[in-house]
Amino acid sequence: MSIMLRNAIKCEQCPIRHRAVCSRCEGSDLIALESMKTYRSFEAGAPILWRGDELSYVATVVQGVATLGKTMEDGRTQMVGLLLPSDFIGRPGRKEIEFDVVAATDVTLCCFEQASFEHLLATTPHLAQRMIEIVLDELDAARDWMLLLGRKTAKEKIATFILMLVRRQSIDGIDGKQPALALPLIREEIADYLGLTLETVSRQFSALKSAGVLEFSDRKHFRVLDEQALAVASGD
Repeated sequence: MSIMLRNAIKCEQCPIRHRAVCSRCEGSDLIALESMKTYRSFEAGAPILWRGDELSYVATVVQGVATLGKTMEDGRTQMVGLLLPSDFIGRPGRKEIEFDVVAATDVTLCCFEQASFEHLLATTPHLAQRMIEIVLDELDAARDWMLLLGRKTAKEKIATFILMLVRRQSIDGIDGKQPALALPLIREEIADYLGLTLETVSRQFSALKSAGVLEFSDRKHFRVLDEQALAVASGD
């Protein structure tokens, strides 16, 4: 279910403003974005957009995690990406969405009506530059994912996946202690995303836990105890 909210968060107080598409906007540009934005909230499991849906708005993920997937003609589906806080949904100039977007956790989006956003993009050079940077970052991430799926071992895949979550979700805790982070996917979804079996995913998580690298408070939340060891395990 989608719930429409208005001005729930001021731009200056937005937790992802420093890395979102609007990160370089100041003054009148920020005021313009503030005036056109709305918020939509989706419960975990709810569809945000289906492939082929008309794109009436673009959005930035403020809170939560969503999945990107594609369904083939015969019903086979494949998860092809995750959308984490500050990630952008939609493409200026496109009329339809190319992927299924589903909330993996409760998700809050900062939404902009597409035509208004495209006009601002055309008249605001630093906003357009930031949009290009985001697209290029996504291209780099896609290439890294090709390496992960094609060459990395099961251990390296799991470690890389966890590092991605850490780097995109974490903030410094009190006295440097790493806060608990959300594991947005169930084990079966992680296996599908990484091209592994369920048994392999469970075995690798257990190995990282036994080695003192990860600590799980439950199946949905974890803490990294040794980020350096996790980076070594990723193969990068």
